[in-house]
Amino acid sequence: MKVGVIGGGQLGRMLALAGTPLGMQFTFLDPAVDACAAVVGEHLLADYDSPTHLEQLAQSVDLVTFEFESVPAETVAFLEQFVPVYPSAHALRIARDRWFEKSMFKELGIPSTEFADVLSQADLESAVAQIGLPAVLKTRTLGYDGKGQKVLREPADVLDAFAYLGNVPCILEGFVAFTGEVSLVAVRARDGQVSCYPLVHNTHNDGILHLSIASHNHPLQTLAEDYASRVLNQLEYVGVLAFEFFEVDGGLKANEIAPRVHNSGHWTIEGAQCSQFENHLRAVAGLPLGSTEAVGHSAMLNFIGSVPPAEQVLAIADCHLHDYHKAAKVGRKVGHATLRSEDAKQLQQKIAELEALLKN
Repeated sequence: MKVGVIGGGQLGRMLALAGTPLGMQFTFLDPAVDACAAVVGEHLLADYDSPTHLEQLAQSVDLVTFEFESVPAETVAFLEQFVPVYPSAHALRIARDRWFEKSMFKELGIPSTEFADVLSQADLESAVAQIGLPAVLKTRTLGYDGKGQKVLREPADVLDAFAYLGNVPCILEGFVAFTGEVSLVAVRARDGQVSCYPLVHNTHNDGILHLSIASHNHPLQTLAEDYASRVLNQLEYVGVLAFEFFEVDGGLKANEIAPRVHNSGHWTIEGAQCSQFENHLRAVAGLPLGSTEAVGHSAMLNFIGSVPPAEQVLAIADCHLHDYHKAAKVGRKVGHATLRSEDAKQLQQKIAELEALLKN
């Protein structure tokens, strides 16, 4: 089977690494000359909105998927004329726009923070009067890893905040006093079967995911799966979707969804019976889903800016290095490591060892 992937970053790279043993071949459409997925498939060097190259991609593969939600929904809709694409353009259109996303949560009865649509500075001032401060102003699309947002703590922060984010459509969200951040990676097959991985506890530094630790028998697992299933079925979704939540007062409030394989699910490569990457490919290809059951206790730690020496990372027992072969750059995810252990205490010790390497 030949699979086309919109985007040639590390997520596309890991999809190909998971799909190659299944007999799949990959073509990546990406405008970056140095796309890191190019080494594991064919690289179609082109913009995401080039009709000629999109047709070329569609004619050379059996199906298409995408590795990140910055892909225009119009690109996916165009491809759907020629080849099966999963997830669909409709699902992407909802998931990539925070206003549509939050409105869907409200429609499905999934708790989330207060929110308001902001199309001008005047709208922002009205929204602040309604929601109050502190609050977070976010662009409706394209924001990730702390980008495209501004925290508003006092009236002075509101001044020119809309211009600060580029005078583009935004959403204002009320501040959430949470006790923890968790995410659920779920997968839905073409026939509607839904399977979920264990909830993951996430820690962020400067808006970028630093550490994810897979839980065991989390008391909110069933609730998270219920919320995720509502979204997956509403969108008639096919593939992996990540759902990020805030833990609030013993329950969950929805933060956002990501219509793709997700950073907080990287632990599944070595820590689950079937990784999120393989399960995404199984889903979009119409193959039976694999088990999402955890194997031992697992965690994932991102490498931001640079990757520590391989010999130091691999000296930690049951530590697995994933180097994306991306140029070093401040704030860029250039690799990660997964850790696995037989018990939670030992896992924490290994995490401490790995974090110590980042301070050297």
